[in-house]
Amino acid sequence: MRFAPRFALLALPLLMLLDFPARADEVQVGTGPVCDTQQQAERFAVLYDGDAQTAISTVNAEEHNETACGIVTMAYMPGPPLATARHWNLTFQIVQVLVVGLVTPEGVQAVEPVRLFTVLAIEEIDV
Repeated sequence: MRFAPRFALLALPLLMLLDFPARADEVQVGTGPVCDTQQQAERFAVLYDGDAQTAISTVNAEEHNETACGIVTMAYMPGPPLATARHWNLTFQIVQVLVVGLVTPEGVQAVEPVRLFTVLAIEEIDV
């Protein structure tokens, strides 16, 4: 990932998959997995079984790119859902995010905006 080397040391432990509010035009702050491509994010969702780092390592190995996906704490603007992926009893929406900052011990540091892809865990309700 073009972005990975800059945030690798800044990423905090995974708190949970990103939690998106209703308004996508506001800058949000969260920690979660991000990938360079939609396909990588979809693959992460299929592999995810509660261990994000293992899923990320597998995607990166398959891509022959150790920075294709990573976990980051960032300031971002979410886009609309692009796809849905399911794995066992988990359902994820694949979302493109515009990353505009990284969270550091000194606060949010602005970065050159970059578009990446993430997964949003959603709860499906049977009707």
